[in-house]
Amino acid sequence: MGEQGGTLTEEAELAPLLEERSVVERLQAGDRAAAGTLYHWYGDCLFREVILPRLPQREQAEDVLRDTFRLVLERIRSYRPESNKSIYFWIRRIAINRTIDVFRAHRRARKLEDAVKAEPVFEESPDAENLDRDQTRTDIQATLAKINPRYAEALRMRLLEDRSREDCAAHLGVTLGNFDVILHRACLAFRKSYPLESVEDP
Repeated sequence: MGEQGGTLTEEAELAPLLEERSVVERLQAGDRAAAGTLYHWYGDCLFREVILPRLPQREQAEDVLRDTFRLVLERIRSYRPESNKSIYFWIRRIAINRTIDVFRAHRRARKLEDAVKAEPVFEESPDAENLDRDQTRTDIQATLAKINPRYAEALRMRLLEDRSREDCAAHLGVTLGNFDVILHRACLAFRKSYPLESVEDP
């Protein structure tokens, strides 16, 4: 049932429709064990054929698969079966949308990270440059104190201490994919709170 070996594009390869409908009805009635049945039928195929090709970092792809079935549980009451069409295609759309969200968040986080690292670093120099450097350091620390402490910690580790993404994720007790999302949100929060006069174009 739900053979996972080939490409899951033909309805003949899906679970028998009547049996699937029974499982969906159980899930809509609150039987959470029914979600395990759907996962057993379609989880591996979604991972290999839908998520992983679009998000090649395996840990992020695994996070997306978990999120997909979490969203299935949250939204199952709104699902309305279509005539002769498997729920697989509804779950597949959730998986694709979640994959796109994570990919975009990761891409934006990397761009912001690169932009922050590209900011000029002031060398030790007298008078005005020292004052500018000290003011920049003060502004950074003040901004970090304003934002969510978890975001501030992510920025300190990744950008100020130059620790690896893997090390940062382990320190925060999250997966690598979740750390990328935290870092993306941290960069947005930092830029929103950083003094405007410090980031204006010359």
